[in-house]
Amino acid sequence: MHSAHTLPELPRFMQRQLEFTAHLRDPEHVPAPTDVAAERMTVYRELIYNNVEDFLANAFPVLRRISSERYWHGLVRDFFVRHRATTPFFPQLPREFLCYLEQARSASQDEFPFLHELAHYEWAELALSISDEQIDDSGLDPHGDLLQGVPVLSPLTWHCRYRFPVHHIGPDYLPEQAPDTPTQLVVYRDRNDEIGFLELNPVASQLLQRLQEQSDASGKQLLQQLAEEIRHPNPATVIAAGLQVLEDLRQRDVIRGARRLIEKQVFTTETRRCY
Repeated sequence: MHSAHTLPELPRFMQRQLEFTAHLRDPEHVPAPTDVAAERMTVYRELIYNNVEDFLANAFPVLRRISSERYWHGLVRDFFVRHRATTPFFPQLPREFLCYLEQARSASQDEFPFLHELAHYEWAELALSISDEQIDDSGLDPHGDLLQGVPVLSPLTWHCRYRFPVHHIGPDYLPEQAPDTPTQLVVYRDRNDEIGFLELNPVASQLLQRLQEQSDASGKQLLQQLAEEIRHPNPATVIAAGLQVLEDLRQRDVIRGARRLIEKQVFTTETRRCY
């Protein structure tokens, strides 16, 4: 932690700011400024901590619910002490908390083994809910043929892979070990700005990944590739089942619609993976 002793080149008023905020971050180990009344320091400490703690509790409701008072407040206080936020905006605070968990959090014996993944899942829901992106139907047919045309994903769709089934975690389910099969989820925001999630089986997950990576291929081409990869004896069965998956994704606004297939034209996209 910076102080006036480690940064002597700073103007005095900045040194005083660092001393003041250092105490607010870690009042247990950093003494309060001697020229500020103790009552005023108490107000500052409680106001700042309570505001941040309340915001994080609302942003990560499941994590808060499964945590004891001691564990939760220890987590928030450690966040105060260890992490240096890169944004002054409160809506970005959950992302800062996630960065802290991934980069600065010290593992402890009482740590949840799914801590990072659960926090990421809860953050993904929040991030999608406040995203400025919108579903735009220009250049495609919302009711277009998903087999002959090119299925177009919504920008408000995140394909997430977790070791733990994070969408089932709660006070009555606290797994100590990850299952053998990872959890594949689609977290999305629909046209009514409602957040939803869908658990995918391995084949549906592969199909969604192909949709993300091959934006110039028709639905039929993608399903034919998938049938060849899994060596299915009847590709028509894979195509029929895959069409049902595509239609379900369209109903949820994960797929916006379809655009016309343009042969021999190459497009590039950035794959959206969120974990």
